[in-house]
Formats: sequence, structure tokens, C-alpha cells
Amino acid sequence: MPVSRLPAIPAQALAIEERSEQVAQIRAYYAELARVDNVAFRIRTANRQFCKTVAAQIGLHAATVRSLPSRYRSYTNQALGVSWSKPTVIAVVDGSPAASAGIRPGDQVLRLNDKPVPARRTQHWIDDFLKNNGMTPVKVDLARDGVAQTVTVSPVMACAIPIQYVTTDIVNASTNGDKIIINSAIVALAKTDDQLAVVIGHELAHANLGHVKKRQQNAFIGQLGGALVDGGFLLGGIYTRGAFTRHFGRAGALAYSVEFEREADYVGAYYAARAGYDLKGAAEVWRAMGQGHPRSIRFATDHPTSPVRFIQMRAVAAEIADKQRRHLPLIPELKPVAAQAAPTPAGYNY
Repeated sequence: MPVSRLPAIPAQALAIEERSEQVAQIRAYYAELARVDNVAFRIRTANRQFCKTVAAQIGLHAATVRSLPSRYRSYTNQALGVSWSKPTVIAVVDGSPAASAGIRPGDQVLRLNDKPVPARRTQHWIDDFLKNNGMTPVKVDLARDGVAQTVTVSPVMACAIPIQYVTTDIVNASTNGDKIIINSAIVALAKTDDQLAVVIGHELAHANLGHVKKRQQNAFIGQLGGALVDGGFLLGGIYTRGAFTRHFGRAGALAYSVEFEREADYVGAYYAARAGYDLKGAAEVWRAMGQGHPRSIRFATDHPTSPVRFIQMRAVAAEIADKQRRHLPLIPELKPVAAQAAPTPAGYNY
């Protein structure tokens, strides 16, 4: 039981502070999301030739209060100036078609090619519209400070894989091949956009190189081998409860995992360079990873050690710089890389 005489907490003061912190949090979230979107847009447009699917994009994020998650609705208008019924631009990617057309955050997007933009699932509707519209210029009817205006936006083609930004203290980024997830903790770790570009490029490389599917195939082969062992024991009267199937499946999933990660680092660095990012200091993101996760300095599990990633990134930066000096195409040299020590059954995912 506490022995101190604690001050009373007035309910009204508590409610005001709670709302203030919620407003600050959602503003910070969308500012960080805008940073991710800026880098991702450049990566996806510069590397569309390597992606399996592409779609027209304009670099605009719009929403209404109703189109955002319900947990945000009570304070979204105060935090972002978003309307309940009229889609409002939250962010515009620097250098994007929307920015070139003069669209700004705070503008209300009323119609695209005379089609009303809905108040629900706003961004999803815009993305679908652009996908179907393709490269055809789009007439955008806006309202800015109550004054109607119309601009024309010329979409560009880019990798279609969506990128989701998640608030969490887990330092990680990942892909399932269909979407990329970028955690807020790794965005905070990436001190510059050049470093963030390497992280996003890494995940796009995983998706484009089919690493997720290859890992699943390796796991399946391992499970088959384990099932044969389990079956042999069963014939001898020993029930293993599928232990070998599970163990061999995990081992199969880890086969070539370190090499896949090194390849994604390598190809992802090219993606970042092709988008105009400077790789000179980009390797520092892996050094920072080692400082935050000391185990990754010495032990290679399903990812290379942070020193390997740091040294490789510097080598790749030098390789790319040499190509730039000689005016050669920035195309990754897809050759086998030297394998690191064989992976162990357990590991981190970042």
C-alpha cells in the first residue's frame, strides 16, 4: 500500500490531457507516414521495371473522419483538419504528380473526372480509380479555403505493392510478397531518408526476388523429409507427435535465409540508388541495428550479422558509385554471394 499522500487528479484535467496527447500522437503518426510515403514513392517509381505488378499513382493521401480507423475519429478533425464528409488531403508526396499539379495538404478533393470521391474508404476508392484510369490525365476538382478550383494531374506508373506503416517498438520491416510492412521503430532508427530508402528497398527486393515463396518451398521440403522420419518411427511403434516434421520444416525455412537477406540488402541498395538516394552513409543503419541489438553483432541466425551488413553495404555503395562515374546502368549484378555461417534454428526478424 502506498504511504505517500498523492494529489487528486481532476477528471476534467485528465480528459483534456488525454485528448491533447491523442492529438499529438495522430499528428506524429501522419508526419512519420508522410516520410515513409515520400521515400516509398520514389523507390516504387524508379524501380517499376523490376516489379511484377504496377499501377498508376499520383502521390496523394486523402481521407475523411469516417474513412479513418474508428479509434481516431473523435479527434481527427482537431489533429488533421479533416472533414467528416469531404475528403481532405492529408499529405502530398514531394515531387509527385499531385505536387506538380499544385495540390496541397488541406485541400478538399471533391471529384476525379467528375466522379464524386466518397467519404468512406476514401483512399481505397482513389487507388482503385487510378488503377482503372491508368496513365490518362485526371481532372481533379478541389476546394481550397472554400474556393473551388480544378487541376489536371498526370499519373505515373509505379510498383503496385502497398506499404503499411505500423506503430510499434519492434525494430523490423517485413513483407509477405503482397505488401510491405514498415514498423515505426525502424523508421526512428533510420536517421536519414537515405537510410530509410535502403530499408524499403530491401523489402521490395524480397518481394521482387520471390524470397518469401522460396522460403515457403524450402519449409515444405523440410516438412516432407521430417514426415518420412516421423513415419519411420511410427512403423517401429514410436509416436513422435510430428516432432521431426515441425523441426525439419523450421530448418527448411531457414535454409538460405541469411543469403536471401544479403541478396535483399544488395538489390535493395540498387533500388535506393536508382531512386536518387545517396548510399554513402546508408550503411550506418546496420551499425545502429547492432548497437540496439548486440546479439546481431556476432550471431547470424536468419539474418546476417550487423557487421556483415555494414561492410557489404559499403562495398555495394562503392560498386554503385563506380557505375555512376562510368555512366553505366544501375542494374544489380545477380550473381551468387558468399554464404555466411550456416543459420541456427532461432533468430530475430529485422
